Amino acid sequence: MEKRTGLLSNLVIWFGVAISVSEIEAGIEIGAASPLSSLWLPLVLGHLLGGVLLFLVGYIGASVRKNAMEVTSSAYGKYGSKFFAVLNVMQLVAWIAVLNAQGASALESLNLPISFAATCIILAALIAVWVYLGLQKVTKITTAVMTVLTVLLVILTFKLFGLGSANAVTHTIATQSLGFWNIFEISIAMPISWFPVISDYTKEVEKPLEATAVSAIAYTLASLWMYFIGIEIAGIGPNYTIAQSILLANLGTAGIIIVVLSTVTTNFMAANSAGESSKVILNRLNPKTVGVVVCAISAALAISGIMDHYIDFLYLIASVFAPMAAVLLVSFYVTKSDSGDRRIWYWNMFSWLAGFIVYNITINLDSIFLGPTLLSVIVSAVLAYAGAFLFKKN
Repeated sequence: MEKRTGLLSNLVIWFGVAISVSEIEAGIEIGAASPLSSLWLPLVLGHLLGGVLLFLVGYIGASVRKNAMEVTSSAYGKYGSKFFAVLNVMQLVAWIAVLNAQGASALESLNLPISFAATCIILAALIAVWVYLGLQKVTKITTAVMTVLTVLLVILTFKLFGLGSANAVTHTIATQSLGFWNIFEISIAMPISWFPVISDYTKEVEKPLEATAVSAIAYTLASLWMYFIGIEIAGIGPNYTIAQSILLANLGTAGIIIVVLSTVTTNFMAANSAGESSKVILNRLNPKTVGVVVCAISAALAISGIMDHYIDFLYLIASVFAPMAAVLLVSFYVTKSDSGDRRIWYWNMFSWLAGFIVYNITINLDSIFLGPTLLSVIVSAVLAYAGAFLFKKN
């Protein structure tokens, strides 16, 4: 019998996913460009809605025991599933590269005697080792790592809180402040980036409902914590970075451990999922081999300067996978469409494309009501529901 993962394993996995330099960086961006009095409501709302959607997407994989890209075949058909699997592998390669570059940049700023390029390679190699060992073998290691990481982050949080309070007068806001829906968008973008990944792990759980709920809650709470740390860093003073705040808090070695472990734990999930998605594209591919290759490619991309396009990349992920998930949710929970009806597959692809276009048009509009993500989700969901109703009626 296939070994299933328990509640604690999933809590640790998804708590670890959120603990990353990228989440802290997003918090710094919001904190540096928003008054403290106006950022908490959109920040929390974005995380809560993103967490609910993450749960709903993950529960589909847990229910049918299929990975994230396999479940899309019920709404989009075999070739639609392959299409999204290709896009997912591509975004995961780039996502790992961004996270590696952020981690390497933070470590470089801590005055380590290692170049940026060498650090990117070392981080990629550590992730590749974890991928090769496999999820089941590294579960205990991950639990120990997360325990250490959590303790260190608690210490960092308290020290930063003190620094932020002492330097509150230096907290200046950019001339062009972020609006409510801009903050909401940056907040919800993070959980959306894990939509095409979560079912790769919930498909293996013992208790589908409970484990998926634990995964989504753990991710949401840890993500909010990381954003809070980023906001505290921004409150210390203008243009402060993660590395500078670590040095200011006198957490030299501990700071290095935080950056390395947070980068490895998050990227392991992404690299492992790239291997899972590759099975949908071509069944004979070995997921572990693909995961290792993805780590190598991502190291090259990280060195090439991909980190400069970090926020734009987050928006690109949302534009693809938010409307994809909207159609999938309607198909699974609402219309329960027949997976063998080609007309519905084609219509669902059109529904996804409409949401994708809406997102990319509205993202260029400043703080548009509801934000690009919700607008694209609503458009794709309404069209998917209308199509299923029409074809069933006919």
